[in-house]
Amino acid sequence: MLLRTIILICIALYLLVLFYGTVIGNYGFTEISEDYNSMIYTMSDNPFPQDIIVAKLLPFPNKTKIINAIEYQNPKVRNFAIMATTKHFKGIKGYSDYRTIIQCFAVFKEINHRWNYVNDPKEGDYIATATESLEYFSGDCDDHSILMAAAVRSIGGTPRLIHTKGHIYPEILIGSLIDLEKVNYLIKNVLFVKESKGKIIHYHIDERGQVWMNLDYTAKYPGGPFMYEEILGALTLN
Repeated sequence: MLLRTIILICIALYLLVLFYGTVIGNYGFTEISEDYNSMIYTMSDNPFPQDIIVAKLLPFPNKTKIINAIEYQNPKVRNFAIMATTKHFKGIKGYSDYRTIIQCFAVFKEINHRWNYVNDPKEGDYIATATESLEYFSGDCDDHSILMAAAVRSIGGTPRLIHTKGHIYPEILIGSLIDLEKVNYLIKNVLFVKESKGKIIHYHIDERGQVWMNLDYTAKYPGGPFMYEEILGALTLN
């Protein structure tokens, strides 16, 4: 009888705490439902961690030019990113803790839907600035990575660029493995349902245990397959 009373009191207190959290907008019934759905979905459809094959780290190619080209404070870049957030996923309810990531995914959707791959001149690399690429949404992998990184950073996301032997591609910081559960659910069930149907979410984990997700022009959804090459370097923009 005493144990039953204690259990009932604990349940009542728990419900009161959730009700209070719902009223003041912190953590309530909606948030616990989102957590439960994300956990159950991840248990049945695990994302796939791609091992990072790191060769001897080399200097990031054209590092200074690339950093200067990522014009995330340029009004044209920010206005483009804002436009993308009003065009895609604006009506998504809940998931307030992941608003920035959802908005960055909107940027990904807009850029990758419009991107046209064009080679550099034969004489060597041409590094286009983010504002240049906004003109025609065309260029090679480094031009795409620069525009993606600039637009993502302009609205509060944390991007990084990965350098492999013959490729550069952008990633976005998702957070912890718990955050990955939520983002996995969002991609597969809310944001990119058609594009990711029957597909696996790929990601990297860095030396600090943080999860990074692929935003390459070859990906149809965030976390699409990587181009499997050894990683020679990473350029984090924060």
